[in-house]
Amino acid sequence: MFERYTGPNAKSEFEPKIAYSNDMRFNGLTDDTDNTVATHLKVAIHQRLLDKINLAALEKMSREKISEQISPLVRKLLAEERAALNSSEYAQLLAEVLDEVLGLGPLEPLLKDPSISDILVNTYSQVYVERLGQLEKTEVRFKDDAHLSRIIQKIVSAVGRRVDESQPWVDARLADGSRVNALLPPCAVDGPLLSIRKFSKMPFTIDRLIDNDTITPEIADMLEVVVGSRLNVLISGGTGTGKTTILNAMSSLISNRERIVTIEDTAELQLQQDHVGRMETRPPNLEGAGEVSQRDLVKNALRMRPDRIILGEVRGAEVIDMLQAMNTGHDGSMTTIHANSPRDALTRLEHMTAMTGFDIPYKSLRGQMASALQVVLQLRRFSDGTRRIVGIQEITGLEGDVITMQEIFTYRQRGVDAEGRVIGHHTPTGIRPKFAERAKEFGFSLPESVFKPVPVEVSA
Repeated sequence: MFERYTGPNAKSEFEPKIAYSNDMRFNGLTDDTDNTVATHLKVAIHQRLLDKINLAALEKMSREKISEQISPLVRKLLAEERAALNSSEYAQLLAEVLDEVLGLGPLEPLLKDPSISDILVNTYSQVYVERLGQLEKTEVRFKDDAHLSRIIQKIVSAVGRRVDESQPWVDARLADGSRVNALLPPCAVDGPLLSIRKFSKMPFTIDRLIDNDTITPEIADMLEVVVGSRLNVLISGGTGTGKTTILNAMSSLISNRERIVTIEDTAELQLQQDHVGRMETRPPNLEGAGEVSQRDLVKNALRMRPDRIILGEVRGAEVIDMLQAMNTGHDGSMTTIHANSPRDALTRLEHMTAMTGFDIPYKSLRGQMASALQVVLQLRRFSDGTRRIVGIQEITGLEGDVITMQEIFTYRQRGVDAEGRVIGHHTPTGIRPKFAERAKEFGFSLPESVFKPVPVEVSA
């Protein structure tokens, strides 16, 4: 089962070993020195193990079977490295060596931790995670920058992407859908940078958003009306505010009888419908040819008979084709944009259109935007790490050269408690949306009580 590889890249059998004293313990990870020793030992065993195993054979075996086959080899290599480990230390080392061989090395425990949403690697020696909305430094580290670069290459090669000195940045995804961004030197000054936005194992639903206080039951009812009435939606917010999460949750309200086409730079949407066509952009090859942009895919989507088009994020020339699609029968489409307010979101759409080189009068463009979009959702991430919808705006038309909007729901922050948690509440503004009439045509009723403002609590 395990055959020594003798190809052109085979390593020398006489590769120098790392010397360890007999009393050196693997689990002593309480300080940087012990952690470094453990990392060097793990990487050394891994490198020598790769010389002795047939990687092609591993693809057909379970992790348990591989562990049985590798275990004797690891024990032999440990003896050669003169490293004395007890049973628990050996089990930990074997698990980490398997992670190196089959997974992403030091990142594997972080990827398996459901409480972690982001993994941020600042060179080989510094790894941060976001847990429950807060950043914290971990004890995880790589052997060196070359070790981290190998992990990055393993990620990007699995999805047919490339990253090197000529193309030092890349967007990719893991097998579970987690979003990855990597940047290599010379653009990364101190060493490789890696960011992973983890893919939630449990799909976000409207009920989960209510439990997380991202929205209220009243807002959930409003979103159901918005989706069911086939209104076009723009989801706006800064980085890490939960735009994709909201998009996933809203998509769960779409009927299974509709055909949905999704377009993304890196596929990460978790649509729960049966009839979904997923598309992903492609970067240029080594010769600079073969690129497939989001605009190309939007144009192609129009030939696929979609009921709705969901664009992961609008960021360039595809904005023109997206607005045209929303204006020509693809009602109920959705997209996200990076912006700090609904007004800023519309301004960014204008700027994106201007950067395409098309000479479109602003009044005509704004008229098209006012006709294409009906609802703008604004998200915000607060100081305590919570993410909430802070505004639901309805686009009501065009007055002169200005797109007019009215706010239906808002979030009012009253302060911060002693533990740093944000205090506030969602409330209707008292304005009944114009799309309430359209909602009736689709069988939805919006009683006046839904739009009655919530009184502000006055503390004693």
